[in-house]
Amino acid sequence: MKYDHDVKMRLKRIEGQARGVLNMMEQEKHCKDVVSQLTAIRNAADRAIASIVAANLEKCILEDTGSSGASLDSSKYVKEAVDLLVKSR
Repeated sequence: MKYDHDVKMRLKRIEGQARGVLNMMEQEKHCKDVVSQLTAIRNAADRAIASIVAANLEKCILEDTGSSGASLDSSKYVKEAVDLLVKSR
């Protein structure tokens, strides 16, 4: 699967945030601030996961409708996407 530029940029931002948290820990910053930044990292990762799953779902549906003239049963793709999202938590 080809990943778009936006998702890669999200992950680079997450990488920078993780380095920032390590610096905060080395500087012995307050745990409340560290946890706040870790929560931001988790939320950013969740958004990246959702973006990847959505793009994959769209790709699968478009490929299936393009390869067959029959009507599409998209419920299996939606179930797979939901399973991926649930598994990521």
